[in-house]
Amino acid sequence: MWKDVLFFDVMLTPKIITFVYWLLLLGVVLSGLGAMFAGGFSFGGFFKGVLYIGFGALGVRIWSELMIVLFKINSNIQKLADKT
Repeated sequence: MWKDVLFFDVMLTPKIITFVYWLLLLGVVLSGLGAMFAGGFSFGGFFKGVLYIGFGALGVRIWSELMIVLFKINSNIQKLADKT
């Protein structure tokens, strides 16, 4: 296993990206909740918090998927290279 890691036969970054995704998602939810209840409860603040959570979660997911796609492309190219 360590030989694969040391010689870059296995990619660690996709696992790190998954971990970072969950951390960013937690940050988005906490900031959205903070926006909802900052300065007392109001409909505008609540709506702003819901938007933060919705669009923030979507943005984090899109960023994570784009990063993972790059590594999937690499994996597929390696499979093609191994065939020939």
